Amino acid sequence: MEHITLLLAIVVVTALVFDFTNGFHDTANAMATTISTGAMKPKTAVAMSAVLNLIGAFLSVEVAKTISGGIVNEDGIRTEVIFAALVGAILWNLLTWLLGLPSSSSHALFGGLIGAAVMSAGWSSINGGTVVTKVLLPAIAAPLVAGIAAMLATRLTYRINRNVTDPNQLKSTAKGYRAGQIASAGLVSLAHGTNDAQKTMGIITLALVTSGVLAPGSNPPMWVIVSAGVAIALGTYLGGWRIIRTMGKGLTDLQPPQGFAAQTSAATVILASSHLGFSLSTTQSCSGAVMGSGLGRKGGVVRWSTATRMFVAWGLTLPAAGLVGAGAEFLTKQGPWGIAVTAVILVGGSFAIWLASRRQPVDHTNVNDTDGDEPQGVVTTAIAAVQPPPIGVPASEPELVSSIPAPASAPDDPARPPAKV
Repeated sequence: MEHITLLLAIVVVTALVFDFTNGFHDTANAMATTISTGAMKPKTAVAMSAVLNLIGAFLSVEVAKTISGGIVNEDGIRTEVIFAALVGAILWNLLTWLLGLPSSSSHALFGGLIGAAVMSAGWSSINGGTVVTKVLLPAIAAPLVAGIAAMLATRLTYRINRNVTDPNQLKSTAKGYRAGQIASAGLVSLAHGTNDAQKTMGIITLALVTSGVLAPGSNPPMWVIVSAGVAIALGTYLGGWRIIRTMGKGLTDLQPPQGFAAQTSAATVILASSHLGFSLSTTQSCSGAVMGSGLGRKGGVVRWSTATRMFVAWGLTLPAAGLVGAGAEFLTKQGPWGIAVTAVILVGGSFAIWLASRRQPVDHTNVNDTDGDEPQGVVTTAIAAVQPPPIGVPASEPELVSSIPAPASAPDDPARPPAKV
């Protein structure tokens, strides 16, 4: 019994560590566009996001119940399985953070859990219907829905303001969109806490059920809700600056109207899914919205090579975390020495990834720096060719001149100075 109690404590602590990595891994979801457009200073942005993540953790438990009693069958699942699942999720989170790829912490957790459960009790331990309806289908639909919504919202925004030419009006409009970005970023942070903090609550609750502390089907206790909320808030405040750089500058160049459209669209999708108990990836929703806003502005393009690397990471997350989780479960099945070896692998791997990150550190002082513009691909070039740049952006080819004379301005046109006589 003492062994089980000690193991349960290890699992709870490991789950909170995963929650912490989830926080700094997904800070970019809420704040990347706000930071990249200059609407908020980096440290202020992550502090606000951390507070709202904490508040969001108390708003619902529907997603937690999906994980604790939906994806895997609780009967026959040992506490060691939960530990092995968390090892796979944490190592994948840290690896993708090192590479600056906004992959899904949610799918890392699901992959680790599925892989460990299959290694422990076979495929019969997985509720395939729940995995398909509440994990896989939302993973496909969320970025598409958020991307289309953001693209349409961006186009509508620029269409509404297409006739605004007065410099003072343009300045006040930009301020308004920056204020809207701050509000929408807060909404995304709240939604992130509502959805992602619950994943850790569900894992801890599942561990408590498998250890006999809670009855099957129980809701997360209050201490689980509080600890999960605090862990994800601390991770958010730390700031995943590498992923913030990719989301804010690597996918597309954002202007305040685009940032506002992207964040509002993503928040709507995330909050709706949390209400329905769909454990979707907030990363995929926000990334899809950023790409949609990039395509929604005339002259705006998506850097498809970066997007392709991100898509590959999305596709690899479930199987890669599942393989690591299965390997960790194979070790934990060997007894106490296997659990100890798994813990050493987790700590050693995490430390090695941290050391690798110190070679080229990214923090709040250089998060908006870029290594140079990415070469345009075929798709980007085609989009730029058929969509003219926004008003006020000079043409990139100086040798091209207009063959159509500009209309003469009216004498009382305030946008032009009077002609010299």
